[in-house]
Amino acid sequence: QVQLVESGGGSVEAGGSLRLSCAASGSTYSSYTMAWFCGAPGKTREGVAAISSDDSTTYADSVKGRFTISQDNAKRIMYLQMNSLQPEDSDMYYCAAGHPIIGPAFRFLLSEYNSWGRGTPVTVSS
Repeated sequence: QVQLVESGGGSVEAGGSLRLSCAASGSTYSSYTMAWFCGAPGKTREGVAAISSDDSTTYADSVKGRFTISQDNAKRIMYLQMNSLQPEDSDMYYCAAGHPIIGPAFRFLLSEYNSWGRGTPVTVSS
């Protein structure tokens, strides 16, 4: 099982930036897909961005051009650089990990991921 811990959330004004981090530990695999989801605690989660071990990426339409997902394999950390933040981006952000997901259309399916972090909050004020 992979343990995931998110950090980097906080409060910013509209137009500001944040960088979220997700540190992985425990049993990790050479082939995988990791992703960021957002959603209120206890509510359904929506995919924001995903990255696989081959560095292929997928983004939700709402964040294309503003958010960038990346990873540092040596440190086992995944990042989400969030620029031009808007109040509608306010949410709890969760890190997830699972087996390699080939088709981009499947990378935001919750059922494809078997490890989740506890989330980090992002609040954007207008």
